[in-house]
Amino acid sequence: MALNAGGASISTELLKARYVGTGHADSTKHEFLTNQHRDTLSSHVGHYDHLSYYAVAQNDAIGRVRMQFLEKMVQPCGPPPKKKIPDSRG
Repeated sequence: MALNAGGASISTELLKARYVGTGHADSTKHEFLTNQHRDTLSSHVGHYDHLSYYAVAQNDAIGRVRMQFLEKMVQPCGPPPKKKIPDSRG
């Protein structure tokens, strides 16, 4: 149980339904890491100070760094791993 700003308790299921990136019992490592990387990249894009810091460090324009981060958000951890198909032979 967690408490919201008003002091009322919120169940874990409600939090997981509200925030997609928190994962669930069936989420894979790749899904969890992808959500984590997307959250980080979106935070950098949303905070101008972070974005300008990266732009200065890379010696690029702020708009170019923003586009790089947005393009990275498509598949931040690469393509998903292949799922194993169970063998139906006895």
